[in-house]
Amino acid sequence: MGRGDLTDVEWERLRPFLPVSNGRCGRWRDHRQVINGILHRVRTGVQWRDLPERFGPWKTVYERHRLWSGDGTWERLLQQVQAAADAVGEIDWEISVDSIVRAHQHAAGAPHQPAADTFLKGGRRGGTPGRDAVAEPRRPPGGGGAGGEGLGRSRGGFTSKLHLSADGFCRPLSLIVTPGQRADCTQFIAVLERIRVPRGGPGRPRVRPDSLAADKAYSNGRIREYLRRRGIRHTIPEKSDSQAARLRKGSRGGRPIGFDEDRYKKRNTVERTINRLKQSRAVATRYDKRGYIYLGTATAAALVIWLRT
Repeated sequence: MGRGDLTDVEWERLRPFLPVSNGRCGRWRDHRQVINGILHRVRTGVQWRDLPERFGPWKTVYERHRLWSGDGTWERLLQQVQAAADAVGEIDWEISVDSIVRAHQHAAGAPHQPAADTFLKGGRRGGTPGRDAVAEPRRPPGGGGAGGEGLGRSRGGFTSKLHLSADGFCRPLSLIVTPGQRADCTQFIAVLERIRVPRGGPGRPRVRPDSLAADKAYSNGRIREYLRRRGIRHTIPEKSDSQAARLRKGSRGGRPIGFDEDRYKKRNTVERTINRLKQSRAVATRYDKRGYIYLGTATAAALVIWLRT
């Protein structure tokens, strides 16, 4: 076993949730070997062509990662591991949200793709692929959006922003990729609505945290109204200009915003989660040209965090 490869314990936790067939020519090539190759690239950030030979043909490893990024397999694997942790009470549902930004010049230059949905071979279109389905990915939700491939421009060059929520044990719950200039507050609702932890038995997935903490970037009326409507306790500091405007209105300005200083101190869990994700160099600096593939890279890194925590 090489450095960074899945251990036997981690493999046994992941193996029951893996697809058993590629839908075209029988069974997949050895999952463990290919996944270890994907994780090696996620951890080191090397070019796909430079993968060590022990992982098999580099194109096989890349194609598996591309397909699983496009058809949602990485996201489903992450949700299944989260569900196993939630079933034994190992998720701290006091969550926090934030984002990180970085993109390499190699992330630019992807050919234009006119379609923005996922086509499934065999005549079906849309929906969630089955366990044995093969997808031709076309920028699934959370991996691009209005910014094309989730790339923006600033004075420093190309930027891509990864928005995420994290539980109280510094593990990612949901991830979204947007262009780097996209404001954090515009993706807050989308990040929360991508939290879906399946139940161990019948019933809908868990989607609502016990409480939430965020910084001033998320302080606006729309977000606070959304959290009140869903019954989520939250701690978000009020911006100084909003506070001044409220005070100028006097009694018409309404009551002061509730703020729990002790709860806000626990917001560092999302910062520590970001530091964990950035240990994977392919996440810390985006090299993937396609937004949905970069989202798959970040999701694979998040899956490793869950397996090893």
